[in-house]
Amino acid sequence: MPPLATTRPMARQIAVFAVVGVVNTGMYYGLYLLFLTRLPYLLAHVLAFLLSMVGSFFLNARFTYRTRPTWRKFLLFPLTNAANFVITTVGVYVIVDVLRAGSRFAPLLASAAAIPVTFVVSRWIMLPNAGSAPAPETTRASAEADALR
Repeated sequence: MPPLATTRPMARQIAVFAVVGVVNTGMYYGLYLLFLTRLPYLLAHVLAFLLSMVGSFFLNARFTYRTRPTWRKFLLFPLTNAANFVITTVGVYVIVDVLRAGSRFAPLLASAAAIPVTFVVSRWIMLPNAGSAPAPETTRASAEADALR
């Protein structure tokens, strides 16, 4: 049986994206808490978000999509976080100022809603030709699977 990475690249990417997301969320949250000791919560959120976005780019390029980081991808990558940024920032504001639930866990709660959008947009940027033709390994694996049927 061919490995998962060749027969089901999307499933592997989603799984690795989730792991990278957990690591990145931990990095973001650690930075947020560090900045929160000296800065207002929204500024702490923005700074932690920007720094973790750079880390996310390199982790996803290397591990999720197995693609070479380029300046073009790096410059487009913030689009993956545009919706994420809006969703999490509005979420943090609503949780803290509207619901009065406190600023400590607000970013973790707000970020959950943005994950699916971030995956779709990041895949589109990191693998711009992914939708046009399957990778050669995927084609070969599919042909082998069809031959066994």
